[in-house]
Amino acid sequence: MPNHDFCNIKRPNGQKVEMKVGVIGLGAMGAPMARYVHGKGVLTAVGNRTQSKADALASELDVRAARSPANFADCDLVILCVSLDADVLENVAALAEVLKPGAIVVDHSTVSLETARRSAAMLATHNIGFLDAPVSGGAEGARNGKLSIMVGGDEAQLERVREVLDSYAARITHMGGTGAGQATKAINQILVAGINEAVCEGLALGEKLGLEPERLLPTLMAGAASNWFLDKRGATMLRDDFAPGFKCQHMLKDLRIVQGIARDSGIRTNTIDQAAADYAELIERGHGESDTSALIALKRARAVVESDAEQA
Repeated sequence: MPNHDFCNIKRPNGQKVEMKVGVIGLGAMGAPMARYVHGKGVLTAVGNRTQSKADALASELDVRAARSPANFADCDLVILCVSLDADVLENVAALAEVLKPGAIVVDHSTVSLETARRSAAMLATHNIGFLDAPVSGGAEGARNGKLSIMVGGDEAQLERVREVLDSYAARITHMGGTGAGQATKAINQILVAGINEAVCEGLALGEKLGLEPERLLPTLMAGAASNWFLDKRGATMLRDDFAPGFKCQHMLKDLRIVQGIARDSGIRTNTIDQAAADYAELIERGHGESDTSALIALKRARAVVESDAEQA
């Protein structure tokens, strides 16, 4: 178990307290987060739907491998990083029955506003706090401890756990009340999807026009077209390397959440709808596990189809 001499987290009043932290969900994002929490000396338990993952990480870090929600009962903070709304609600319902009053659950999953609000209400009946805190930065951001965390919920609760979250964050921003974190993530995903569409379409055209990547990419990055996706994925997608940082199937899941939020708000959803259609097609073509930059394969295919149609 970690040495709790180094487990001091400051409350807003400056008083230091010992904190025990659990992490549920040990995928490409959750496992690196757990390692950073362990580096703070406060990690107590880890859990995962696939028990072998929890057992392996627990053995590596010398912490408890949870086999039931009861194994988190002594935690002051439980961090969730799971895939689906149903997973969040299932874990929240279980934690509500075992966590002590005053504990806090921080959810880093990307889910609907309704799920965030239901989770907060479920835990509030047991006097347990809840922060919806989706993240941006992908698997690289998690591995490098440089995630952007957008938080909805009670600001005082955020301050109680900020130092733990800061172990894997480049930026933590309190966006407002419950659901504000997920609302911010929805906007983030619209921008990400739109940028992905533009970059993949542009680079597919660059290939068709015979431009050399070694000259094209740094030239684009030096001007107004510069962006994270072009910088991190431009070279890899041009050599057909689609090892996942963020999978196509996860992008489609997020976009379908965003579609609902956007339509309820009454805005036009052209970018969201096009991106959702494209990622659905990619998944149908077998790219569900590929990085979102596999979108260039679809843009290339369309260019070929359109060119054939013009020649006909």
